Amino acid sequence: MLQVLRRNGYIFTFVAVLLLSIAVAPQAQAAVTTHTGTLPDGATFLIEVPSPWNGTLLLYSHGYVTPGSPNPAHDVGDPGTRAFLLANGFALAGSSYAHTGWAIQEALPDQIATLDAFNALVGTPKRTIAWGHSLGGIITAGLIQQFPKRFDAALPMCGVLSGGVATWNQALDGAFAFNTLLASGSLQVVNITNPPANFAQSEALLTTAQATPQGQARIALAAALGDTPGWFNPALPEPAANDFAAQEQNQFLWFQQVDFPFIFFLRAELEFRAGGNPSWNTKVNYFEQFENSVNKAEVIALYQAAGLDLEDDLETLNHAARISANPASVEYLENNIIFNGDVDMPVLTLHTTGDGLVSNQNESAYRNTVREAGDRRLLRQLFVHRAGHCTFTPAETVTALGNLIERLDSGHWPDLHAAALNAEAGALGPLNVAPPAFLQFHSAPFLRPFDTFIDGRCERHGRNEQQCRVDPDGDE
Repeated sequence: MLQVLRRNGYIFTFVAVLLLSIAVAPQAQAAVTTHTGTLPDGATFLIEVPSPWNGTLLLYSHGYVTPGSPNPAHDVGDPGTRAFLLANGFALAGSSYAHTGWAIQEALPDQIATLDAFNALVGTPKRTIAWGHSLGGIITAGLIQQFPKRFDAALPMCGVLSGGVATWNQALDGAFAFNTLLASGSLQVVNITNPPANFAQSEALLTTAQATPQGQARIALAAALGDTPGWFNPALPEPAANDFAAQEQNQFLWFQQVDFPFIFFLRAELEFRAGGNPSWNTKVNYFEQFENSVNKAEVIALYQAAGLDLEDDLETLNHAARISANPASVEYLENNIIFNGDVDMPVLTLHTTGDGLVSNQNESAYRNTVREAGDRRLLRQLFVHRAGHCTFTPAETVTALGNLIERLDSGHWPDLHAAALNAEAGALGPLNVAPPAFLQFHSAPFLRPFDTFIDGRCERHGRNEQQCRVDPDGDE
């Protein structure tokens, strides 16, 4: 989601640039024709076509750009991957989107217009693959849902695949817990009128809370309601399963450096777009939410060490005044976007296990929706054992893409076990700016699911929401 705050990814991009000449210098000298232009709504596009071109176009959807930041067109996620793909005959394209922020409404037509520009300037591709990072992952999934005839396959990476309604609802749960237990209700968790002041106050309260065992325990509870992982730095190993102090320290860093800018500041941009608050927690049972969290053991241990009563705090949350959504704003966020699971083509997703901005549980939400639609055979999901948001190496990215292309070529999914994937990535030499780290992993259930099936099966705006977490096939 957050392009300018994706600090953890910088180490990989930086090293990839240093190694680029070693990795692909002889091939990278092949001629590349670049096309740029402006779409009718003001968005710009970037197209790069190598000679020779293999006939495959990769349409890249970029991540969240903070309002006020530069907003150029992007056609790939990192320079190492770009050089490798161009050297191997792939054409690249992507647009800037007409606006920044939660720009799904603009991104979907802008990306299709970029395809049209490619057809006019270059010619019709033999096949087109949609791919993208973070907010670009949800855009990728939205493109193949709304425009399935324009694509042959998709690779959403670190994507917000739970959909817009679910992800902002789950963010609300953590903000609600923090505000209730550590801010005495002084923060604006919705209908934010002064984002800079609200964010500054949240950061000050977070720093104060981190200074005491009681505050740390309650930070951990807020993190548990969004399944925020206890692993922050991709350069460090994951804390041991029983190192609860280290896990909480990492959750504090996720909140301080990445998550709080979204939930206490950038939510205002979404609310402006939607014409009001699109999130709710009416009828949510926080005992049940906590019971389903992957961080349950950590919170119990920290509460015991701090001498706090966890049941009392959960009761406080359950009896606090709840937040209702503006129905028209919910409709906006449903349109931008939730999923119906109808994929109609091979889809391969990629996620890090230690992602504290877009949790790996987004993958289970998408998997369940695709299963409900009857298209399970078309979906496979890969995981990389690393902290950070979108912190894939170029080798891991290329390996995932290569396996998706093999699925297109053969009509069958290749061997996607971690050992095979790591061997493939390892063979890419200097594109491995960190050791390949594919992992056999099954993501836990997303705590606040919401898709087209749930919308029809459950009462709206939180009523009976716990029943929506039931997995009829037992996959979870």
